[in-house]
Amino acid sequence: MEIRYKSDVGKRRNTNQDYAAVFTNQKGYTLALLADGMGGHQAGDVASHDTVEEIGSKWQASDISDSEKAAQWLIQHIQAENETIYQRGQATPELSGMGTTLEAVVILDDQFTLAHVGDSRTYLLRENELIQLTEDHSLVNALVKSGEITLEMATNHPRRNVVTRSVGMPGVVEVDVATHFIADNDYLMLCSDGLTNMVSEELIYEYIMTSSSLEEAMERLIDAANEQGGVDNITVLLMDLGGVSQ
Repeated sequence: MEIRYKSDVGKRRNTNQDYAAVFTNQKGYTLALLADGMGGHQAGDVASHDTVEEIGSKWQASDISDSEKAAQWLIQHIQAENETIYQRGQATPELSGMGTTLEAVVILDDQFTLAHVGDSRTYLLRENELIQLTEDHSLVNALVKSGEITLEMATNHPRRNVVTRSVGMPGVVEVDVATHFIADNDYLMLCSDGLTNMVSEELIYEYIMTSSSLEEAMERLIDAANEQGGVDNITVLLMDLGGVSQ
């Protein structure tokens, strides 16, 4: 298995509120995390960084080795982190209202378990197809699902950045979880909406398939988002799972 990740501030923002990292637990299993923070001043930076590092630190101390326990672990710790981030925002005026999306993927022997909150995304590239594994927790996606707007209208909707779920919201956050078996030559991509709002899925697929390495694919994807305007921070985490499947 090979993992590469990179975050870029983009062309319009002064700070980068995205954050990604990879952690290994006591059994040698990998947890990849990607977060896109929100909130005024530096609040989004704090929310994304703290969420990733605090959940990652707990993973390093764990001995999880099967998918069912991984799913339960992810829900438990993401919900606990949601309360932590919310309370931190309540206690510190400059962090008020902070929150973050979160993509979390645990890689096991022949399976991966993912958890998702917000409008960042996890994709699976399998057998020449790019498959979106997560559903955006966003206002525009809710409007599309209800039939109030079309997919084309959603692309340029003035409130397309409004999320309906985040880590740091009051109450208990609902966490989407799923487990999938790994097939030969699978790739996973975690990304913030700074990529998917700028680059089509067709181009994402093309860049991954035609690049000679994960590093090259990542650079091309970030460059493409910046060439389209780079209006947001851009973070990409790519995993080649080819060496994992038994």
